[in-house]
Amino acid sequence: MANVLQAGYAKANINPPMGINIAGYYKVRIADGILDDLEIVGLALKANDKTVLFMSIDHCGVKMNYIKKFKAAITERTGIEEDAIFMSATHTHTGPAFGLNNPLEDGYIDFVATRFADVAQFAIEDLKPAKMGQGQGLAPNISFVRRFRMKDGTAKTNPGVNNPDIVAPIGDVDERVIVLRFDRENADTIVLVHFADHPDVVGGCKISGDWPSMTRRFVEKSIDNTKCILFNGAQGDVNHVNVHPKPGDFNDMFNDFDGCSRGYGHARHMARVVTGAVLQVYDKVEYVDVDSIRYSLNIVDIAANKATKEELVLAHKYNDLHNAGKDDEIPYKAMMLTTVVAEAARMVRLENADDFFKLPFAGVAIGNVAFFGIPGEPFTGIGRGIKEAAGWDYVLPCCLTNGSEGYYPMKDSYDEGGYEARSSGFKAGTAEKIIEEGLKILADLRK
Repeated sequence: MANVLQAGYAKANINPPMGINIAGYYKVRIADGILDDLEIVGLALKANDKTVLFMSIDHCGVKMNYIKKFKAAITERTGIEEDAIFMSATHTHTGPAFGLNNPLEDGYIDFVATRFADVAQFAIEDLKPAKMGQGQGLAPNISFVRRFRMKDGTAKTNPGVNNPDIVAPIGDVDERVIVLRFDRENADTIVLVHFADHPDVVGGCKISGDWPSMTRRFVEKSIDNTKCILFNGAQGDVNHVNVHPKPGDFNDMFNDFDGCSRGYGHARHMARVVTGAVLQVYDKVEYVDVDSIRYSLNIVDIAANKATKEELVLAHKYNDLHNAGKDDEIPYKAMMLTTVVAEAARMVRLENADDFFKLPFAGVAIGNVAFFGIPGEPFTGIGRGIKEAAGWDYVLPCCLTNGSEGYYPMKDSYDEGGYEARSSGFKAGTAEKIIEEGLKILADLRK
């Protein structure tokens, strides 16, 4: 096997105008300041005649219609076909919203499309011969299951710190941090970091890339002559909230409107821990030759989670109250209010929708390392299932890739309840189908 890999890197600032809506909650937030810069980061990889673009944007999640616009801008500028563009959002909850009809949106979205094309062009122009190293570290005690079984037999998402009715978490976390290192001739080394957790740590109304953007900057500051790109993993049922904290765990945090503790300082702490996982393995990666790049994008039919006529009566009532700013008339508080509002919105949204969604699932192989892109927020169980694909050195399942179409809970979550399953637009069994389709895609990439 001969190594023929080339790698290129670029990034660009995409801070939005103040006054734009912030995405991430069923609550209006308007941007009134900037804590740290939002960016688009691009990694171009080439082997022989195949080039792929890995694009990461500091955003809560980009819907498929905007993905189409951004990929078209890249293809027009570079000639790279759209299936070769792996476009993911980091899932920061303190970035701008798309699709809320704010007058500032149109100009900003056009600006982001141009920035995507800029970053793609610059990353391709930056291609240089490279060798790839791979390794795995651990980021302990910053990611926690956010769904819990309660004493009354129900399941609740974010039930509150030290809630005496908590029985046990439902599931477990994946603390693995996968690191790919691209050493280039006469150029900075590029570090790709993969870790799964919800970037809903900062809160408030100021722009921030949360722990993913901080991690990129900390890696670059900690290791001379490096550039960093980060991809979030299967984070749909995990976040930063430790419901059984030790002394000191809640330093730099405040109790937010929905009962979750948040804080800019805690996002910084998480970024330092993930960066520490990178430092665990950076000097001891296993270098491997890369003689090929393969990619595919499959469209899969996914069944819609539509409500019954009886359920729609209450759903319309709650949805109308929420849209009128009358959440105080809905008989729930904190996270349960968010849950019933999200559930009602899902039922109303799908009332006249098709019975199936056509969703893109992307696979990319760099030598014997595989990426699997999921257009939404997969549960940890999906990530673990995909990582078990046979024959690969590492498999990196990536959330919010080529779309942001909702949660993908495991099948038993629909019986248990909780925010994710009640708000998901997809029927029970979807997560298991994603694992099945993912394993097929990854198997095809090995041929």
